[in-house]
Amino acid sequence: MTYRVRNIGIAVALAIVAALLTSFYVTSYKRHVQRGEDHVTVLVAKHDIPVGTAGSDAVGMVSATQVPRRSVVPGSVSNTDEIKSLVASQETFAGEQITTQRFSSVAQTGVEGQLRGNLRAFQVQGDQNQLLAGTLKNNDHVDLVAAVSVHTNGNDVVFSRVVLRDLKVLQAPSGPAPGSKITGSPDQNGSALLAMTDSQAQKFQLVLANGSNSSAANWHLELRPVTHAADSPDHLDSVKTVLSDGLSRGARRVLGH
Repeated sequence: MTYRVRNIGIAVALAIVAALLTSFYVTSYKRHVQRGEDHVTVLVAKHDIPVGTAGSDAVGMVSATQVPRRSVVPGSVSNTDEIKSLVASQETFAGEQITTQRFSSVAQTGVEGQLRGNLRAFQVQGDQNQLLAGTLKNNDHVDLVAAVSVHTNGNDVVFSRVVLRDLKVLQAPSGPAPGSKITGSPDQNGSALLAMTDSQAQKFQLVLANGSNSSAANWHLELRPVTHAADSPDHLDSVKTVLSDGLSRGARRVLGH
C-alpha cells in the first residue's frame, strides 16, 4: 500500500512539474510573439532612390512608417540624420526600408558614385564672386545666370537670362579662411565641380565661350533655397527691358519706347 502511494505521489509531482514547465514555455513563447508584434518606426522609400543620390536629396524621398519589430531588416534607419551626409551606393526601390548598407560616404563613392544616366561632372573656373566662394557648399544647388552677346543688324546686343537651373554642387570652391581678409582678392580664380546633363554642359560651354573675349564676368552662379525652391517664368532681359520695366507710359516715352 505504501509503495503504491509513493508511486502515485511521484507521478503527481512529475505531472505538476511538467505542467509548470509547459506553462513557462507557453508564457515565454507568447512574450516572444508579442515582442515580435511590437511596432517600431523605420524609414521607407516613397519612390525609387537611384544610385548616386545624395543623402541630403534622399531625405525628401523617404517617409516614416510603423512596422512589426520582426519585419525590421538589418541596418534599418529610423532617422534621416543617419543618411544625410551619405550617398546612395545601391538602388532602393519604392516601399523598401532605408538601410545603411545601401548608402556610403562620399569619400567611398567619389564623384563617379554621384553620377548616373546622362549626368556629367563639369568643372568650371571663375572668380570668387562668380562661384560664391566661401558660401557654396557640397550638395548645394545653384542656377546659372548669364549675359550673352548677340550680333544682329550690325550691332552687338546683350541679352541676359537664367540659362540653367538646379545644378548640384559636387565640389564647392574653397573660400577664404575664417576671419581672413579678402580685400583685393575677389578676382582670384577658383573652380567648382557641378553635376549637369550632357545637354546642359553644352549650354554652359557656350556661355563660357561667349564671354572669353570680354574682361567682364558674363555669368554667375546663384544659390537656390534648400527647401521649397520656386522658379520665375523664363524670360530674356536686355537694356531695353531693364530700363523700361516698371516705368509709367510717360516715362517710357522719354526713353523712346
